[in-house]
Amino acid sequence: MTTATSRRLKTWSIAADTRRKPTEYEVVTGQFHYHFNRRPAPFDLDPDSAINRWYLKHREGSPLQADNWEAFRDPAALNYRRYIALQHDREVYAEGVVDHYEALDDDHKLDPAWIETLTRIYVPARYLFHVLQITSLYVGQLAPSAYITNAAFFQAADELRALQWIAYRAKSLSLTHGTQLANSEATQRIWETDEVWQPARETLERLLLAYDWGEAFTALNLVVKPALDALFKEAFAELASDNGDGLTAALLQESRVDTTRNQAWSAALARYARSANPANRAVIDGWVEKWRPRASRAVDGLATALPDPDAALDQVAHSVAAFTAQWAD
Repeated sequence: MTTATSRRLKTWSIAADTRRKPTEYEVVTGQFHYHFNRRPAPFDLDPDSAINRWYLKHREGSPLQADNWEAFRDPAALNYRRYIALQHDREVYAEGVVDHYEALDDDHKLDPAWIETLTRIYVPARYLFHVLQITSLYVGQLAPSAYITNAAFFQAADELRALQWIAYRAKSLSLTHGTQLANSEATQRIWETDEVWQPARETLERLLLAYDWGEAFTALNLVVKPALDALFKEAFAELASDNGDGLTAALLQESRVDTTRNQAWSAALARYARSANPANRAVIDGWVEKWRPRASRAVDGLATALPDPDAALDQVAHSVAAFTAQWAD
């Protein structure tokens, strides 16, 4: 005869506290970072090895602390399978957008002044998105929980997707408006020497030196990326539309879908960190104050090359304020 004890439901160990069946998202993500807070060192190497010292200093030793980072959840609950399926559909859509606008063959109608703006601001932006990609990968690499790591890695893939479409658009424009648009050396010179790019370049290169995982997350996802995404995926997209450049506008607006999803998990993590440990409020606020002037200088510099700098700056400020309101109180 079956006893009550033998009929007792079993559960996975990662959900033992709630005695429920874990979701697919939790099965492939929960407690994956076995090395976080491991003693005497994260990895099975000499505790004094470079990699152990790095993680102990910039992850375990971060001022951003919580008793249980495993309790954070990405609102989108993305795992690799779901992300690939999601972005496959988005790529199909983007390719359809490209086919639609290229069939119209409108590039030859674009004003030379707009082509100059694209050459100076839009085409070099692939360097910008590459830095956002690298920093996203770093945040994910050092994050204390795979729930954070996966979201950051998927964000990095989104940045790669954005810069690839910029590269594609540069090539398509070059077929009508000159090979310089697809010339990497010419574009690199703009990135490295054009005065409007230098504040952004400095900010982004400093971002690569934010080694503390908490500061890297805060600087990237709460300050720098929201400002630059608003400049390109909102203000510049509208400017492209106003100048009859429907394809550039559509590609940037499509990329905005990724930005919205990334802002959702970023705001959720900021809220979680602030609620999990009251001391984190001052830590995050301090980093925001440190990085906000740098992000502002980056946006200000690039906006000076746009037809209506004040309108662009107002739109960025409004977008950043709306995002900040999602996590700050």
